[in-house]
Amino acid sequence: VITNLNPSQTSLYAGMGESYSGLIENGFIQASQYPETGFSLNIDKAAYSNIRRFLSNEMYVPIDAIRTEEMLNYFSFENKNKNYSNHFQLESILTDCPWNIESQLLLINLSAPKIKLNHIPPSNLVFLIDVSGSMDHPNRLPLLQSAFKLLTANLRSIDTVSIVTYGGNVSIALYPTSGAEKQTINTVIDSLSANGETPGENAIKVAYNLAKGSFIQGGNNRVILATDGDFNVGQRTEKELEEMIVGYKESGILLTCLGVGMGNYKDSKLETLSKKGSGNFAYIDKIAEAEKVLVNEFTTTLYSVARNAILNIQFNKEAINSYRLIGFDNKKDAVADSTAKLSGGELGSGHNSIALFEITPTKKYMPSSLAAVAVEFESNYSSQKETDKFNITNKLTSLIEIDSSYRRSIAVAAFAGVLRKSSFMNAYQFNQVYNLAATACNPTNKLHNELLQLIQKADKIYNPSKRKKPRNH
Repeated sequence: VITNLNPSQTSLYAGMGESYSGLIENGFIQASQYPETGFSLNIDKAAYSNIRRFLSNEMYVPIDAIRTEEMLNYFSFENKNKNYSNHFQLESILTDCPWNIESQLLLINLSAPKIKLNHIPPSNLVFLIDVSGSMDHPNRLPLLQSAFKLLTANLRSIDTVSIVTYGGNVSIALYPTSGAEKQTINTVIDSLSANGETPGENAIKVAYNLAKGSFIQGGNNRVILATDGDFNVGQRTEKELEEMIVGYKESGILLTCLGVGMGNYKDSKLETLSKKGSGNFAYIDKIAEAEKVLVNEFTTTLYSVARNAILNIQFNKEAINSYRLIGFDNKKDAVADSTAKLSGGELGSGHNSIALFEITPTKKYMPSSLAAVAVEFESNYSSQKETDKFNITNKLTSLIEIDSSYRRSIAVAAFAGVLRKSSFMNAYQFNQVYNLAATACNPTNKLHNELLQLIQKADKIYNPSKRKKPRNH
């Protein structure tokens, strides 16, 4: 949302049986006219693993599947977040822009508060699992069964689990059970099989009602929906699903969505559900991803410390000529709706949110203050609306001198831009993205090496002439 920017001044462009929400890439905004902008913060990471799925299968990636902010969210930082305060902490970097010598990049790293392990509240979780016929593939229901068993292994006796399934009909497979009863929970998970239609609407209602029945005051009350997103019975459109979910979130029960599968995968519906349910969204393409989301990043993924979180930034018109936010692109239907209001997102314990702006500095003198940031959120500690304010100073550091984790973030943003053939990066190539990423990746880190491999795969897919051997004449 750009303050005072009229919808008529926003340009639109047109962009297998999968569905994705149409995106409009953010363009440059004149700071003299519109110095302030805001966007919703979240911990979604689904886009990166979904893009990995396409590239691993040597397929082109749908443009609207490339959500830059989720790709940035995917990577954790080597420097552990030690922010045990009740407020956010912010670090900013101003550096060179590798794809445009006329621009600079402003990177903002926002550290959410972190819950100490012995203070993590009890969880009331409802596993809502799609067992319809479309889930009868190794990378769908069997993958989810393994994922939920990994999650169960981390539960405590103070945690509660219920299981609702839907496929042909809606069934309560497990009534509220202590997390200590791992064998009981796993036996139910193992017993699931796929068949029937997808009565998604009724299943969501049953799951929320079950969560209400075992609600833990001050706890982590959450429905975890796992599906390929193909709701073919009941309320089907995103709009209808939105209205239903919004009605439930006021009860204090959040919604996490885990997407799987390919071919009929409905990314747009899962994204809509998680956003409207004040929860988060991940795509699981393999068991290692399930372990990353539900074990290694358990607290970040499932324990919220701030809700309705929005970052507002006001640029200094004396220092900034124009700016564009990289990622956090608007949905086409939101731009078309002049009554749309920006709603905040959920942030998990200790999560680092990266925001990246491409800016063009003014030619005149550069004042010390570049921008002012205000983070609005509802704290889980007080349940009251709070605002943390920060000032960003104007200090330029060369790209090669900044911390490697930030240089890697910039490389990931460049990867997203080249993948989606952004008009702002049309002169930048995959080999340049690779060279930049290589300077910031730790060779002993599996995820870093995988990033480099994905960039190389994309280069071969999008530039097939590079892999063709010359003919012998």
